[in-house]
Amino acid sequence: MGNIEKNLKPQGFLLYVAWIVSLVAMFGSLYFSEIKGFIPCELCWYQRIFMYPLALILGIGTFQNDSSVKKFVLPLALVGGSISLMHYLEQKIPGFGGIKPCVSGVPCSSEYINWFGFITIPFLALVAFVIIACCMFLIKPKKSIE
Repeated sequence: MGNIEKNLKPQGFLLYVAWIVSLVAMFGSLYFSEIKGFIPCELCWYQRIFMYPLALILGIGTFQNDSSVKKFVLPLALVGGSISLMHYLEQKIPGFGGIKPCVSGVPCSSEYINWFGFITIPFLALVAFVIIACCMFLIKPKKSIE
């Protein structure tokens, strides 16, 4: 019974939610590129660089019920979310493109999907990063034993 009670604490639940979100985001990006054949642009690669480690770190933290992974996850989620926001704005706001235009590969302003007129791949990544960051903000730090 001790294990069940430990896993039902809000800390464990928030870690589990963040881990599942990171897995869905990781496998979703792999689905879009490897199965659907969408070639990732430069900003998509940067978002992947910040999302993929989250799946591993949050997985380890979830199975060990260790909320101290917050100090590693939160910076990755905030930086990755900032990149996603910038990428989404570049897609949706004319003239918001970067100072340096994409010169190789797929332009960052291209939209492979556009569900309901606003849901694009960077928007999906942004939502995932925001959910993960919110979960980390809600995790309370461990009380030190003195």
